[in-house]
Amino acid sequence: MKVEKLSVNKYSEKIVDDLVSKSEQYSLVVKQNKTGAWIVDCGINVSGSIEAGLKVSELCMGGLGSVFLSHSNLSDRINWNISVFSSHPVLSCLASQYAGWNLKHKKFFSLGSGPARALAQREEIFKKLDYKDKGQKTAIILEVDTEPPFEVIEKIFKDCNVLPQNLYIFLTPTTSIVGNIQICSRVLEVGLHKAHEIGFDITKIKYGFGSTPLPPVAQDSLTGMGRTNDSIIYGGIVDLAVDMQNSEIMKSYEKIPSFSAKDYGEPFKNILKKYNGDFYKIDGSLFSPSKVKINSTKTGESFFSGSLNIKLVEKSFFNVE
Repeated sequence: MKVEKLSVNKYSEKIVDDLVSKSEQYSLVVKQNKTGAWIVDCGINVSGSIEAGLKVSELCMGGLGSVFLSHSNLSDRINWNISVFSSHPVLSCLASQYAGWNLKHKKFFSLGSGPARALAQREEIFKKLDYKDKGQKTAIILEVDTEPPFEVIEKIFKDCNVLPQNLYIFLTPTTSIVGNIQICSRVLEVGLHKAHEIGFDITKIKYGFGSTPLPPVAQDSLTGMGRTNDSIIYGGIVDLAVDMQNSEIMKSYEKIPSFSAKDYGEPFKNILKKYNGDFYKIDGSLFSPSKVKINSTKTGESFFSGSLNIKLVEKSFFNVE
């Protein structure tokens, strides 16, 4: 499988520069760690901002996607969506945005996302994509509420083969507006990843759109993780334009939405508790959008699968039945 050779690190560099140079405007704090790497606090000891959330989301996508806030008419209670689109969806979503780099040391654990992944090449997916990026400056996004230890930071800049002063680590806790937005912006990414997992030929995906409800910011990490995942699993919509014949699409498109997962139907927070917080015990097919539309650019026909579960989204967001 071969994908385009655009550089996610090159196209994301301007976003990093903008976030760092305007950190005060974006309500972020930037400091240089003792390793020499730069730590960008997006919501641990600062408020962060909507604008920063949108920018960090586009950074996650390697500068090859657009993320914006849009009005929602899903229900009287749900007023805003995070919407995303990309004309380079495989690169932006799977080679950059996907949180697939396992980083841990003692009690610290995070799944890294962003353009640094394409330099480090520590995941099997890069072999499948046949994609390796080059760059002297990079960024990684971690959904954590504490600064990573020296050992993790050292691993990141060494694996990426960059100088520590050229590494930017963005910390986006799930209890922040930045964390909320950047997780919701993954709606298109989880659709592509699910398509890839079930054998859909993702190299024929030409462009993609996604939209999902923006939840209220939670006061604890577990609730924040629950709300943002429920947003996509039960309220996320993805549209893909593919260079395929109808017969190719029909082989697997119906399996992309989340409803096929065995754990579907419960709030994500409850599911995580059921498995004692072990993310890896959850049925992986749950991590996908609620509804998918596939449009064939060869025939002009569209195929639909899945449906929205707004009742469950509202239960997760607002604790209403």
